[in-house]
Amino acid sequence: MIIRPSELPVPKLQTYLQSAVAPRPIAFVSSIDAQGSVNLSPFSFFNMFSMNPPILIFSPSRRVRDNSTKHTLQNMLEVPEVVINIVSHSIVEKVSLASCDFPKGTNEFVKAGFTEVKSELVKPPRVAESPVSFECKVNEVVPLGKEGGAGNLVICEVLLMHIKEEILDAEGKIDPHKLDAVARMGQDYYCRASSESVFVVPKPNEKVGIGIDQIPMKIRNSTILTGNDLGRLGNIEKLPNEEAIKQFQSQNFWRDVSSKSDEELHRLAQQYLKDGKVEEAWKTLL
Repeated sequence: MIIRPSELPVPKLQTYLQSAVAPRPIAFVSSIDAQGSVNLSPFSFFNMFSMNPPILIFSPSRRVRDNSTKHTLQNMLEVPEVVINIVSHSIVEKVSLASCDFPKGTNEFVKAGFTEVKSELVKPPRVAESPVSFECKVNEVVPLGKEGGAGNLVICEVLLMHIKEEILDAEGKIDPHKLDAVARMGQDYYCRASSESVFVVPKPNEKVGIGIDQIPMKIRNSTILTGNDLGRLGNIEKLPNEEAIKQFQSQNFWRDVSSKSDEELHRLAQQYLKDGKVEEAWKTLL
């Protein structure tokens, strides 16, 4: 299928875009207008874009149906401050309720059953039930168009962070399983970033991997090893030397392994990879 955005109605294009660009983190944004009325609304066009200075950006789009603007955008143009609250699975249904198109002046904290907590540096309150909240000043609002569906990039600088201690691990880092964050997908779909959905892929930040092109063809053409398996094998800095391979293969268990077929050896290597033992996988394959 080939799609030219200019040839599709915006609602249909929106469905394809939001379904393909997924999952997206959710900014649960509290804002306030010049008269002091509080608004609380979720936005899934959201992410982190800088660490120094710490910058978060979200985008309240113009409504497709009538080209009107969201109350959050209107509020920020009056009072350029927001609190961006992170959405966990425990509050996702209430967050969805807060996304209803209530009349201007409605306090979604009340409508959706959230607790207001006074912020320390900005005027909008934060959400007590959120595991992480960012008090932000709005540095700039960048309109991306004038028609329905056009976004408005809200560039926010983080002034203060609030993190619930119960989501931290023993080292003081945020535990993704305890955070239990929820992300938006297309249509009515969401996803949950915890439990078996969370996995580790070692980053090649410091060491340069050998690359898949350096893996022997016999291994690259395996009918057992997947593309992800080859990617993990290619991420090793250097292959184990002959002495290390001989020492590994001299262990007692190898007597039963050495007689196995290539397919069986590849399955064993694959299990090592699943266990995070890349060198053992290589020593099995070589």
